[in-house]
Amino acid sequence: MKKWMRRTGIGVGSILVAVVLGIGVVYAASEVRFRHAYTDVAVLPFRAAAPSPDVLARGRHLATAIGKCVECHGDDLGGKVFMDAGPLGVVVATNLTAGRGGVASRYSDGRLERAIRHGIGADGRALAMMPSEAFTAMSDADLQALIAYLRTVPRVDRTVPATNVRALGRALYLAGKLDLFPAELIDHRAARPAPVPEGVTVEYGRYLATIGGCRSCHGPDLAGSAEALGPPGTPPPANLTAAGELGRWGKDDFVRALRTGRRPNGTAIDAFMPWALAGQMTDDEMSAVWMYIKSVPAKPTPKA
Repeated sequence: MKKWMRRTGIGVGSILVAVVLGIGVVYAASEVRFRHAYTDVAVLPFRAAAPSPDVLARGRHLATAIGKCVECHGDDLGGKVFMDAGPLGVVVATNLTAGRGGVASRYSDGRLERAIRHGIGADGRALAMMPSEAFTAMSDADLQALIAYLRTVPRVDRTVPATNVRALGRALYLAGKLDLFPAELIDHRAARPAPVPEGVTVEYGRYLATIGGCRSCHGPDLAGSAEALGPPGTPPPANLTAAGELGRWGKDDFVRALRTGRRPNGTAIDAFMPWALAGQMTDDEMSAVWMYIKSVPAKPTPKA
């Protein structure tokens, strides 16, 4: 009996040591990538637009209905815990205001441009879960309006904790199963985006769907995914092409869904889909996005 207990103890101890060593390796390997500095992505001499009423109105619209900054950073843009995914980690969105703990007083316009378009912080490291793969397409005029608006929002004195990626999240990141840093997905040498004329056009709809994150979640071809992108219990992003449910919708169904959070059959759209913010788009913007969606060829939902 004693020999059996001893052998069992040795076996359990060996497993524990292996687990601890494995976690240590995961943390060490991931930390190297976490600390990578993008020294080749310069801070540009970018300047916010003069804060006229029209500019600030456009900036606010971009921060809410289009870019949805308030979804992660809070209605007051003062930062918050955006997602607690248990063993994966905790994602915290920064305080964007000029208040205590905020970045607006510490970031120049050029640093804000780099953070928004390239997902790179003041220290040159990638920002976790910052959706810059979408914002990299934002035009100069829109980005100038957005930064001008961020400069004028009321100060919020709030120091938020740092994002904490736990062991499982780090392991999935190293395995290529979790995109923690959108900066790794961006071509930082690409030319700055050309302006897209506003209007009820496929081109403008594609622009709005890009900077609005539709193509980030539903895929560049809008075919959705068989895997959920959010915390446990979140449904996979829907296939928006004619091969999916939207193939049976009309434009009025689409607009009503974004404005009410209900599908044509009356069922609720999951709250992970920011329909309440997207529903604040103008009628023309919704029409342009719908035109773009209808222009995308039908594709089956990718398999897991």
